[in-house]
Amino acid sequence: MKRLSTFNITSLTLGFAFLYLPMLLLIIYSFNASRLVTVWAGFSTQWYGELLRDEAFLSAAWVTIKVAVMSSTVATILGTMAAYVLVNAGKFFGRTLFSGMIYAPLVMPEVITGLSLLLLFIGLGLDRGILTIVLAHTTFSMCFVSVVVSSRLVSFDRSLEEAALDLGCNRFEAFRLVTLPIIAPAVISGWLLAFTLSLDDLVIASFVSGPSSTTLPIKIWSSVRLGVTPEINALSTLMIAIVTIGVIAASLISKRSAVRAQQDAQTAERTA
Repeated sequence: MKRLSTFNITSLTLGFAFLYLPMLLLIIYSFNASRLVTVWAGFSTQWYGELLRDEAFLSAAWVTIKVAVMSSTVATILGTMAAYVLVNAGKFFGRTLFSGMIYAPLVMPEVITGLSLLLLFIGLGLDRGILTIVLAHTTFSMCFVSVVVSSRLVSFDRSLEEAALDLGCNRFEAFRLVTLPIIAPAVISGWLLAFTLSLDDLVIASFVSGPSSTTLPIKIWSSVRLGVTPEINALSTLMIAIVTIGVIAASLISKRSAVRAQQDAQTAERTA
């Protein structure tokens, strides 16, 4: 087994410290009894209680979750359809333009995307609110779903779908009964990616949101501009805890699935 050199150990230590030391300090100071976030005055959990009683933060969190669920669901449906057309439709008139329009948000600056959507909504006479945020998030997250799903469809064995067509299924039934279950992990991954992008978005939402539809990133940004408060530290700690639990759970599920697949393969070999 190759041992790590001193340079590699030092690089890893500095890299991990740069990434995780600020988070560790944030978590520690979320339990600070003082309202001054840079002065330690003892251990306290009062700011978590203050956060749970803050109607503005709770309302912003609820708006963010609603927008993320709706936009990621619509983006997953549209992105999957777009990926299926690009991979399986072959050559057709306007294919280059179609693919370029789908993948353009990947490289488009968010400021330009937000400004263009704002002008579109003003031109259509749409009042800025939850609907406009959902439409905006769907627009820029759909391309990410399309990339994830199309990468799975490229390696998909189309003979399975053709066999379903030969057995009497129409195109929709073959997709629903054969193709979709096989590409389901990619579709779920695309939904989770779109959900995460929606939760994290600040720039585009700041252009298309209204007074009654403030998302959590916008609320945090507006609060931080006036100074970091202990409630912000508590909220950030809760978000870090949720993400950490999600990552650990996904790792355990993936590991358990791999072990189960290995056991099934061994059982099949013994049976054969």
